[in-house]
Amino acid sequence: MDLHEKNAFNEDNFGASRGIVSAFDAFPKSKPQYVVQTSGGGKWTVAMSVICTFLFWSELVSWWHGSESHTFAVEKGVSHQMQINLDIVVRMQCADLHVNVQDASGDRIHAADKLHRDRTSWDQWVDGKGVHKLGTDAEGRIFTGAGYKVTKHEEGFGEEHVHDIVALGKRRAKWAKTPKVKGNADSCRMYGSLELNKVQGDFHITARGHGYRAQGQHLDHSRFNFSHVISEMSYGPFYPSLVNPLDRTVNTAAANFHMFQYYLSVVPTYYSVGSRAIKTNQYAVTEQSKEISDRGIPGIFFKYDIEPILLSVHEDRSSFFRFLVKVVNIMSGVLVAGHWGFTLTEWAREAIGKRRRSTGNGVLGNKHEYED
Repeated sequence: MDLHEKNAFNEDNFGASRGIVSAFDAFPKSKPQYVVQTSGGGKWTVAMSVICTFLFWSELVSWWHGSESHTFAVEKGVSHQMQINLDIVVRMQCADLHVNVQDASGDRIHAADKLHRDRTSWDQWVDGKGVHKLGTDAEGRIFTGAGYKVTKHEEGFGEEHVHDIVALGKRRAKWAKTPKVKGNADSCRMYGSLELNKVQGDFHITARGHGYRAQGQHLDHSRFNFSHVISEMSYGPFYPSLVNPLDRTVNTAAANFHMFQYYLSVVPTYYSVGSRAIKTNQYAVTEQSKEISDRGIPGIFFKYDIEPILLSVHEDRSSFFRFLVKVVNIMSGVLVAGHWGFTLTEWAREAIGKRRRSTGNGVLGNKHEYED
């Protein structure tokens, strides 16, 4: 074979044509016959792919949820009125119940005239889906005492993300209809909204003839039963989709003379996401129930106090371009770390292999010398 034939089969002749721009190529290319694929390299590639996928998904979830900032400030402006939304079922007849509100300013409102009242059956509410006691049992499970158990329940809409709260707050506010009575109508459902003074107050449900400044015929003590299911208890505009601490809670009376007391600390809250925002109120609640003597006043008492601060919760999300930059940085870091890891493991494997080969040759040499 002459020199002309050798040049005809030169590998460089099969490459891409080089131009002026090609001289600035900063990415060297390896010929296919110089590239070797190993099992170790494949394992490192799979590991880096898994790590990149996990980190990308974590970053995507974090970017989608955004970041929340909480700030406290003195509430600007003076608002004199506040709305209370109540939906409660008491295991007594509607005619035997009195509902009253008395606040720190001395105003007293006969709330029963402003609430809707429907006869209903206790069994239709106490075993409803999601009904639970305000607390958990010894095993950490929420137990209603009426045969319904759940393993997890989040109380307070502060557990949700701000964009979810704002979206739920935009839904249409409408009270649910009372289901058709099945069985004995032994209970009363009272629901509706009340406009009250924005001051500390006491909202109580008592029996006919036994409340504060009670009027009407005296009710027989054997008909007392203040077991109740609270479907809605909120302050401010009515947002039925938002879950408050007392929503879907049940409490049963062990005796006719039983007092239930709820202490609520109400905090005005402002949620905002971009240009969307809602203003509502959150509250923390503690509950105390006990059996009392026949000299006391049995019933359900809500004592609320308005905090003089405003909680602002704002959700912000970085731009999509910044998200892409962070993803590129993460992927680059994983690739660089993976390359160094692969290089070190290959170097260690070669070093160990050479040491074993040299040790093996020494043993054979000694054996031949011994035989001689």
